[in-house]
Amino acid sequence: MVTREEAVASIGFDGNAALVDKSMKKKYSAMNTADLAGAGFFRAATISALYSDDPSELDLVADSYNRLSGSSYAAEAMPRLFGVARVSVQKVVVL
Repeated sequence: MVTREEAVASIGFDGNAALVDKSMKKKYSAMNTADLAGAGFFRAATISALYSDDPSELDLVADSYNRLSGSSYAAEAMPRLFGVARVSVQKVVVL
């Protein structure tokens, strides 16, 4: 199963394995959703929000992104905007 820390640093998938960037995991996995969004890492912040199971975190990401970009995306649109989803794969490959 992919953890939140691995998901935040994920760069894609190879079959049934999640590919995780080792340096990104080391740098950013300790950051919470608000920190990631505040630093401009909206893709990672969206993944973090999905793994938190707290709907208010996705709202926080949408608010931060909309404020910076001048957009008006709903929180529910953020995963699609950044091409992310919560996934269930058994294997993680750290590169």
